[in-house]
Amino acid sequence: MAEVVLRTLADERGLGSHVLSRSAGTGDWHLGERADARTLEALSRRGYDGSSHRARPFNAASFAENDLIVALDRTHERILRAWARTEDDEGKVTLLRAYDPSASSMDVPDPYYAGAAMFDSVLGMIETATRGLFRQLEPAVRAPRTTPRAMRGPDQEDLP
Repeated sequence: MAEVVLRTLADERGLGSHVLSRSAGTGDWHLGERADARTLEALSRRGYDGSSHRARPFNAASFAENDLIVALDRTHERILRAWARTEDDEGKVTLLRAYDPSASSMDVPDPYYAGAAMFDSVLGMIETATRGLFRQLEPAVRAPRTTPRAMRGPDQEDLP
């Protein structure tokens, strides 16, 4: 859900080509499978398209491939921090609900054993926290990129 929500926010703001959002699990239970039908239904009810999602694993290379690694609960946060090989990698790990100032818990509950209403509730939590995360990311993504003076040739100007 979080991958789809973040991707949609980035696309809506014209930043889809600058933000890469990839969901990955810490276990291999559903590798290659689509999202749970109830997840897809909850997303669809809110206007999101989760049909392209396929389960994939998080692995050691994932640290190098990502600037930020967002865990949905403290158990996964602990696992990811334990897998980190460097302090920099460990510093990339954060909790999604840390970006929701109204959150009473840092964990996004797993709705797997619950009904449709719980999937909708979890999606609401994810939407709120993801909007908060995106508000923090957006200025950096929108910031003009410049080539540092030390890397420019004598005839190059600052690049926007």
